[in-house]
Amino acid sequence: MKELAQHAAPGTMVLRGLSERVASIGWGRLVLWAVALSGAAAMVYRLGWGLGASTNLSDDWPWGWWIAVDVMGGVALAAGAFVVAAWVHVFGRHRYEVLAKPAVLTGFLGYLMVVVGLLMDIGRPYRIWHPIVMWQPHSVMFEVAWCVMCYTTVLALEFSPVAFEGLGWRRAARRVRRAIVPLVILGVMFSTLHQSSLGSLLLIAPYRMNPLWYSPLLPVFYFASAVAAGLATVQLEASAAGRFYGHRVGSALMEGLSRGLVWVLVLNAALRVADWVVRGTGPWMGPVTLESALAAAEVGLGMLVPAALLAVRSLRRRSAVRLWAAWMVVAGVLMNRIDSSLVAMRQSASSAYWPSVLEFVVTAGIIAGGMLAYDCVARHWPLFEAAAEPTPERAAAEHHRKTVEAPAS
Repeated sequence: MKELAQHAAPGTMVLRGLSERVASIGWGRLVLWAVALSGAAAMVYRLGWGLGASTNLSDDWPWGWWIAVDVMGGVALAAGAFVVAAWVHVFGRHRYEVLAKPAVLTGFLGYLMVVVGLLMDIGRPYRIWHPIVMWQPHSVMFEVAWCVMCYTTVLALEFSPVAFEGLGWRRAARRVRRAIVPLVILGVMFSTLHQSSLGSLLLIAPYRMNPLWYSPLLPVFYFASAVAAGLATVQLEASAAGRFYGHRVGSALMEGLSRGLVWVLVLNAALRVADWVVRGTGPWMGPVTLESALAAAEVGLGMLVPAALLAVRSLRRRSAVRLWAAWMVVAGVLMNRIDSSLVAMRQSASSAYWPSVLEFVVTAGIIAGGMLAYDCVARHWPLFEAAAEPTPERAAAEHHRKTVEAPAS
C-alpha cells in the first residue's frame, strides 16, 4: 500500500496542480477559448475549401447567416460607441464618461468582429482591400466599406489613450485626448452614414422582400434601431463589468440611460407602425403567418414592452428590469436584421436556406474571440479607472489600506 501511495502521489499532485491552474484561469475563460478555437478551425476550413463546401449559401441565397448576424447585427450592437461618445464629449454630459471607454472598446472590438465576419462571407477574401483603390462611387456597398474602414480607424484612435496609458505613454495619451471632440464628431458622421446605408443595401430588392420589411424608410429604420441596440448593449456591458470586474456604475446613470432608451424605442415603434399604416402592410392586416408573427414580435416585444417597462419609474429603478428590457431590445434588433435579410426573402426564393453547422460555429467563435479580447484589455489596461461607485470588495480593500497599511507605513 505504501508503494502504491508513493506511485499515486505524483499523479495526485499533477491533478491538484492542474485543478489549481484551471481555477486560476476560470471555467468561463476556458469555455470561451474552446469556442474561439473551434471557430478558428472552422474559419480555416472555410478559407481552404470555399463557401460551397462550408455553407448552405446558393444563387437563391447569396447572403446568409454571416451577413445577417455577424455584419448587420454586429454593426448595430456596436452603435453604443458613437452614441455614448457623442453624449459625453459633444453634448457635454460628462457624468456619463464612466461608460464611454468601455463603450468605445466594445464598438472597436465589434467592428473588428464585423470585418472578420465579412472576410468569411465574401467569395475571395484576399480581395477585401479592393475598395481602397478600385472606387465605385455609385455603389452603396462601396460607401459602407469606406465608412466601416474609416470608423474603425476613428474608434482605434478614440480608444488609444487607454492603450497608451497601459503602456506608460502618458504624453501620447494626453495628445490624443486633446483631439477627442473632432474624433467623436467624425465617428458620429461615419456611423450615421454606414448604419443607414446597411438598410439602403436592401432597397435594391423591392420585389424580393416581404412588404412587412421592405420600405423606402429602411435607411432610417436601420439607423434608429441601431441607436436603440447600442444603448441597450451599453446597459448589458455595464452590468457585466460590474459583475466580473467590480466596475459598478451608479444606478442614477443607468436610469438616465434607460430614460433615453425609452424615447428611442417609442420613436422606433412609431416609425414602423406609421410606415405599415401608410403603406397598408401591417401584420394585423392579413392572415397570421410566420412573417406577420415575427414582424409583430419585433415591434411588440423588442420595442413596446421594454419601453413600457422602462417608462415606469419604480420599475426603471430595478436593475433586473433594466437588464430584461435591454436583452429584449438587443434580441428585437437582432431579430429585425435576420428577418429583413433572410426571412423577408423566403417567399420569393425558389429554395429554402438554413445555415450550416460551420456557419454557426464561425459566428460563435467570432463572439467568443471578441469577449476574450475584451477580458484581456479589462484585466491589464486602465479601462475602468473612473468607476462611479466602488464595489464592496474595492471599498473594503481601500478601507483596509487606509486603516491598516497606511499607519504601518
